[in-house]
Amino acid sequence: MGQTVGQMIVSCRLPIFAARWRVPGARFFSTLRSSRGERQAAENDRLPHASAHFPGRRNEGARPVEPPRYNRPMRIVLLFLAAYGTVSAQPPRPRIAIAGMAHESNSFSPTPTALKDFMIRRGDEIVREWAESNHEVAGYIAGAKLYDFEIYPTLMAQAVPAGPVTNDALDKITAEIIDRLKKAPKLDGLLLALHGAMVTETYPHGDPEVMKRLRSALGKDFPIVVTHDFHANIAPDMWKLSTALVTYKEVPHIDQKNCGLKAAEIMSGIARGRVKPTQAGVKPPMIYNIRYHHTSSEPLLPIVAETKRLEKQPKILAASVSGGYQYADVEWIGPTVVVVTDNDPGLAQREAQRLSDMLWATRDKLTKQLQEAPEAVAAAIAELKFPVVLVEMGDNIGGGSAGDSTFMLAELLKQKAKGWVEAVADPAAAMIASRAGVGAAFNELVGGKIDSLHGSPVRVKGVVRSLHSGKYIETEPRHGGARYHDQGLTAVIEVEGSTLDLPTLLMLTTKRQVPFSLHQLISCGIYPDKQKILVVKAAIAFRAAYEPIAARIIEVDTGGLTAVNPARFTFVRSRKGLFGLDK
Repeated sequence: MGQTVGQMIVSCRLPIFAARWRVPGARFFSTLRSSRGERQAAENDRLPHASAHFPGRRNEGARPVEPPRYNRPMRIVLLFLAAYGTVSAQPPRPRIAIAGMAHESNSFSPTPTALKDFMIRRGDEIVREWAESNHEVAGYIAGAKLYDFEIYPTLMAQAVPAGPVTNDALDKITAEIIDRLKKAPKLDGLLLALHGAMVTETYPHGDPEVMKRLRSALGKDFPIVVTHDFHANIAPDMWKLSTALVTYKEVPHIDQKNCGLKAAEIMSGIARGRVKPTQAGVKPPMIYNIRYHHTSSEPLLPIVAETKRLEKQPKILAASVSGGYQYADVEWIGPTVVVVTDNDPGLAQREAQRLSDMLWATRDKLTKQLQEAPEAVAAAIAELKFPVVLVEMGDNIGGGSAGDSTFMLAELLKQKAKGWVEAVADPAAAMIASRAGVGAAFNELVGGKIDSLHGSPVRVKGVVRSLHSGKYIETEPRHGGARYHDQGLTAVIEVEGSTLDLPTLLMLTTKRQVPFSLHQLISCGIYPDKQKILVVKAAIAFRAAYEPIAARIIEVDTGGLTAVNPARFTFVRSRKGLFGLDK
């Protein structure tokens, strides 16, 4: 690849040298050659040219322009450069693999997450699916261009939160990732998207198990930079097994792409030998209730702001705070701080401990009581400004719940509320409405069919208003980062008692769909800003889409797999003495 300056002197091909090789003075030498050539050309111009008298004939008497040769001083300079060293071409761009297996597993859910439940993309499919999204994989892809490295997409698997992942799914997905990595051209690193709260049939902490298998296949020194969701229950193995670990900073997760970009920046530095990550993690002894995970308000706002300030320091590569995921009965449940520095483990440990102390200091602010369903519905009916958003915390689909809770639905019907809209995952009822057709009468039991935790089925009477494919596109940065959505066959029921000015609507979906996008409603001809009451089965993530249009938001303490009060659950594996769990 390289050519010594001495070899260039022998050939005296300095113009090629100047163009192809980056050495001090190359432009100067090229300029010297150019000026010398111009003087030679001017001298030739003064000679008689036969072509002027005999057009079309070559002037055989004219002295030809010779390739310029270099004078003694220039050769001396070149000899000096030859002594300085060998001139080499630019090194090739690093090649970085992309892979991931992301799942938020509710260990209290009886519904396992099987291989068929994962959306799996391979190779270039990964780029087509996520390049234009706000996902962390989009950050990896954009980072390749920004930081000048080549990506090698392998496999990305992702599923809607539900119960623990089956051993079959874990084994097959990780085995295929490893197989694709082994068959890849020489790799310089791996960008790995893991949720951080995956539970499997055998492994309470699924993400470290994925890392252990990757380390076994790739070696202990192979660079692996991991991104995690904010709701990660991070086990110490994760900051020991990864080269660097970065989490989302925002809830709702509107910064996923930025998280991927940060990981790509760190990976670029590692691959080029510019940085040597050292990281430390600290877990304060507490549960940070999901009710307080909104990072744009107290008490997390100043803590997240501090992580951003730290990342402006030259020695700190990343500073992350995760809030934890309270619906997984695992040893390392709860919040975590991870700080990554450039070859300064002491600094990483000090700053991680300081951020952990900041989290611990907010514990007395985590005590607010929420309204229950009867009180919340009455308040929404009385509200003069709308829409009012009722947040059914106990059926947070994004936290792994059933999506078919009837606690809010039953109360809305009981209090004869008008102008509301709620989505319930009930494939059987959706199919009945579809077979009946638009305009047909509807009189069916809805919801409460998956388990006994989310209420009993409720009879709903009305008319089938419309039918839809359930597919829609979100173009704005929203929680989850996805662009393309599919809630399956969807039927909209106009509930008995509905009026033209205040339509009362029930959306029946075939698949559970997290309410991260207003287009879930708009795509079905429902305009959320015109409704009086909007019911969302969520916790915090809905806010990116709904907050801008909401006149008021009321969080409701309902039962279910994602009930906001941890006292509703029995924990066996968790560490003892955690604030918010044992108190």
